[in-house]
Amino acid sequence: MTNRVLAHTGAKYPIVQAPMGWIARYPLASAVSRAGGLGIIETSSGETENCKAEIRKMADSGLPFGVNLPILFLKDDAMLRFVCESGVKFVTTSAGSPAKFIGPLKEAGIIVYHAVPTVDAAVKCAEAGIDGLVVEGAEGGGFKNPEEVSTLVLLQAIRARVDVPLIAAGGICDGRGMAAAFALGAEAVQMGTRFVSAAESPVHDNYKAAITGAKETGTWILNKKASPCIRALKSERTREIHDAGLMPPDALKGILGVYFGGDMEAAPALAGQTVGLIDKVKPAAQIIDETVAEFFEITQRLGALAASRSF
Repeated sequence: MTNRVLAHTGAKYPIVQAPMGWIARYPLASAVSRAGGLGIIETSSGETENCKAEIRKMADSGLPFGVNLPILFLKDDAMLRFVCESGVKFVTTSAGSPAKFIGPLKEAGIIVYHAVPTVDAAVKCAEAGIDGLVVEGAEGGGFKNPEEVSTLVLLQAIRARVDVPLIAAGGICDGRGMAAAFALGAEAVQMGTRFVSAAESPVHDNYKAAITGAKETGTWILNKKASPCIRALKSERTREIHDAGLMPPDALKGILGVYFGGDMEAAPALAGQTVGLIDKVKPAAQIIDETVAEFFEITQRLGALAASRSF
């Protein structure tokens, strides 16, 4: 039985690291890829030259990897042109319509997956010739669709309409979540918050501690009536935004202070609901090994139930 995501990416395991701005760079991405997953290099930070350097490092490593192109965040086509010319083999697009990107990327021989939060978007992408989809449920951290649909529902709804490979994202951080996603039609999972808190993640220890110390109710969806809508950790800063109902335009200006300065009130600290499932900082290899082992343990048990026609 062929897993189409593995065929598209060259990874050993169908576990993808999410493209978090400033965080998803060589140290984390290479650790994930070396452990058998698929590291992704971000470009949403807008630091074009730095991101190019990170892509070159991954290419030189010989490890399988991908690059994310967040369409609305790219100032021009410089990054698109660089990716098309640099030998990158796998790209995820997000934050906007991929229509203008699909042609140049596929002409360069690149496999393209687009991140979608709705069934309508998934169908349009499939009709436009996308190779696969990253299905983003509302449980995930970062930028979200204000009309919240869980990964549980979204995966089923999209799988019923399209036949392209699906990467499930949002609410997944271990083998249990991975097994559930596969049962609903996914062929891979993407984990963000789990890898933000990994040992190789470059973020400040305070950020990792906030993730591992949070409950399942430890995040809020913020700014649902404006843009961008985000999911972030509960804090005094985010409580004010939550109570006000709207987020100030400069609310994310201090995000680097959260990521690398450890000031958890400098800006909303983006994180998904899996914070309630993560209680330790672990190396990427341990995260992946444990996820794979738990996935097979669960699927083997379910297979035995199916074989015996019992519950």
